[in-house]
Amino acid sequence: MKLLAVETELKLIEDEVKTDLLKEEAAIVLNLHNNGFIKEIYFNEEHCAVIILECESMESAKDALSKLPLVRKGYISFKIMELNPYTGFER
Repeated sequence: MKLLAVETELKLIEDEVKTDLLKEEAAIVLNLHNNGFIKEIYFNEEHCAVIILECESMESAKDALSKLPLVRKGYISFKIMELNPYTGFER
C-alpha cells in the first residue's frame, strides 16, 4: 500500500532540546528509509515533511509515524492519505 504523509507543525521546539531531538528524529527516519518503509521524503515550502510510504496498512503507517520523537512529544502530527494508481491514461 502506498501512502502520502504530510506533516503539520503543532508547536515550536524549545532550543534546549532541539539539537538532540532532531538528531534522534533523523536517525529513526533514516532507519525507516533503509528498511523500505519510507520511499521518498521531502520538505515543502513551509519546511514540513512530505513522505511517501510503502506499508501493509494505514494502521501500520500511523503506528510507525507515532513513534517519531517529534510526534511523541506533540511537536508535529501527520495527515496520512492512501495513494491509488492513476487510471486516467485509459480514458
